[in-house]
Amino acid sequence: MKRKGPFAIIEKLENSFTGEDMDSKISVLDIDIDNCSAKEAMKKTMEYMGTEPVNIVEMATVGGLMQMDSMQQLKEDICRFDLILAGDKTILEAADITDRKHLQETEGRVFLKMFMRYLHKNHKRIYLLVESEAEGQAIFDYLQKNYYGLQVVGLAKVSASNRADDMLVNDINGGEVDCILAALASPLQEEFILKNKSLLDARLWLGLGKENIPVGKNGAGQGRIAQFFVRHIFKKEIEKSKRR
Repeated sequence: MKRKGPFAIIEKLENSFTGEDMDSKISVLDIDIDNCSAKEAMKKTMEYMGTEPVNIVEMATVGGLMQMDSMQQLKEDICRFDLILAGDKTILEAADITDRKHLQETEGRVFLKMFMRYLHKNHKRIYLLVESEAEGQAIFDYLQKNYYGLQVVGLAKVSASNRADDMLVNDINGGEVDCILAALASPLQEEFILKNKSLLDARLWLGLGKENIPVGKNGAGQGRIAQFFVRHIFKKEIEKSKRR
């Protein structure tokens, strides 16, 4: 069956992977972000899905970068993640990236759509980490609607004030999980995986952050007005950092 619309574009990208170079990085508020296309990022992520131990892919968000701006040691640790992608075109613009295709791919969440389609198509087992029941239900409903049959083998809340990492790790490992999708605020998301990476029996950790929760055009983490003000403050912080 011939596909139409966004899925046709994604499928075309999936079928055209080459050994492109991924050495280019940009630095935004002292976080090194991989400056690559959705196709390049997807190729690398598929390689991670075939290796052990767990590889860490992070989708950097404006809010997350700002939350961690004064946490120098954490930022240094994050720079050692396997792949860090810009989850918002504002981040690329802050690094003076003007490539129209790259900006459009980031704004359209092309990598995330490609990856979700890959998980669905290959019957991968995923585990969701969220901060509230409402967010968990919203993500689950979205996946059921758009990727029906995707194997969600577990869903759990992670609380900054009441951590139960040991129980969560045991539950994740017991589910024979291929990929952990984390939709947590920073620095909770980053601290969790840094602490538990060596204990997790999974192929991939994908840190979505709150702003990239895939439940619609604007996500579930923040409304349009809130995002506008966060981006405005972020741009001011970038201007200040460039003057230092």
